[in-house]
Amino acid sequence: MDNEIGQRLKSIRTRLKLSQRQLARQSGVANATISQVEAGKLNPTVSMLKKVLDGVPMSLGEFFGDEFENQDRVFFRAEELTEIADGGVSFRQVGANLSNRAIQFIQERYRPGSGTGKHAITHEGEECGIILSGRLEVTVGEQTAILRAGDAYYFKSHQPHQFRNPGSEPCELFTACTPPTF
Repeated sequence: MDNEIGQRLKSIRTRLKLSQRQLARQSGVANATISQVEAGKLNPTVSMLKKVLDGVPMSLGEFFGDEFENQDRVFFRAEELTEIADGGVSFRQVGANLSNRAIQFIQERYRPGSGTGKHAITHEGEECGIILSGRLEVTVGEQTAILRAGDAYYFKSHQPHQFRNPGSEPCELFTACTPPTF
């Protein structure tokens, strides 16, 4: 998926008539980093890709989504969920184009040791989740907790937050975010 992310980013950047340097200035991400992502030489973390896309601005869902999806669609088969992350983290979103939707619902999976990256994520709205299996370290602002199956969280998303699997087995959870700005 590394090359696909790079191709998508370059396509969006050129469609918006932005140079790599302009996108770097607007997002606060180094020009060399954007160049490496576009070339498929660097697999960005979720937090890094979100930071780059904030310079456009565009959500992760919009970045990975199919802009032509029917907004009246009701049912989604497992294989039709939209993957909006890469690497050791999997975010499988219900629906691709959330531009006219109020909720973003995601099945998340974290491999052991993986997380959203070294930079905290912030966005408008609220989010919550419930752990189905494994363990997940959740940091919101200055608070950190390790959550296990059955545990949950809920917070205002403007607070800096990060997620990481500190365990030796995969962690799976379901999350919801409103509005779907992530």
